Amino acid sequence: MTDKLVQLEGVSKQFSKAQTAALKNITLNLERGKILALLGPSGCGKTTLLRSIAGFEQPDSGTISLADKPVASPNFYVPPEQRRVGMVFQEFALFPHLTVGENVAFGLKQKVKQPALIKAEVLDAIALVGLEGLQNRYPHELSGGQRQRVALARALAPRPVLMLLDEPLSNLDLQVRIYLRNEIRKILKATETTAIFVTHDREEALAISDVVGVMRDGHLEQLDTPEGVYQEPTSRFVAQFVTQANFLWAKRNGKLWETEVGCFEASTVSNLVGETGEVMIREEDLAIEPNDSGTATVRDRQFLGRENRYCLLTPSGQELHARTPVSASLPVGARVQLSVMPERLKIFSN
Repeated sequence: MTDKLVQLEGVSKQFSKAQTAALKNITLNLERGKILALLGPSGCGKTTLLRSIAGFEQPDSGTISLADKPVASPNFYVPPEQRRVGMVFQEFALFPHLTVGENVAFGLKQKVKQPALIKAEVLDAIALVGLEGLQNRYPHELSGGQRQRVALARALAPRPVLMLLDEPLSNLDLQVRIYLRNEIRKILKATETTAIFVTHDREEALAISDVVGVMRDGHLEQLDTPEGVYQEPTSRFVAQFVTQANFLWAKRNGKLWETEVGCFEASTVSNLVGETGEVMIREEDLAIEPNDSGTATVRDRQFLGRENRYCLLTPSGQELHARTPVSASLPVGARVQLSVMPERLKIFSN
């Protein structure tokens, strides 16, 4: 037995009415006990990939294996109920006529026959998600966050080998989302449950996962740790989608890159073809200093509590953004000079 719980090799999927494939040659491995976040815009294929792993879709090519056992290929298929996979959906999917305890027990009754054992497992699962004492309430008597905890408890109760979560927090308020994403990670880690979490929220993906898979148009653009994806993006798309960085057209001049707001030195050049490219500067890496002869102008400033977020206007009218500590604030209309440390700068082909 290997440490790889989930193994996908060359998985592709094309729906009959679609012009392009939903999944294109996806290959990935996920180790036991790790949390993978599938991150990408709507329509990129992340939910189709999740459904294929769950068994709701069958790949046109490639193989899917769970715990070293093949579960899907074009000619082989194990149904979802035999894959020992737990699912948590965006819509909660609770039975409104059943209590919290009855909802959690629903999946257990298919595997456990002794009522006393079912009751004990239900109470354990409810306690695990922090809903002790609420087992006799109905879903309509709970908040959105509590209902999603019930859905999580129901999925965890049968002790699946793999947990799949399809944008489970997108219907919740911001503060509830932030709290629950931390709770979900804590619960998954406490139970040593391997999980795949689908989201279009980059902050959510970085916060909850051990591994991030960034998807685009059915492709897996990059698979890496949260730190790796953020600090070392392998494509312009990943850089823009994950880091929300600034991009400036640039021309090489020796070791420097000339832009409309000044010359910068870069330590890293990614897949560059030719003498022109795009300078990528993360918002937090862009330093701004007041300078009457500066090349950019402060168009707006947002106070975010711990930091200021500036919108800067370049001579061509392009907007750049910078995040700085609140110790010193610059007024709207101020001219500024921009700088960035060479190791924080990256160049991509344009």
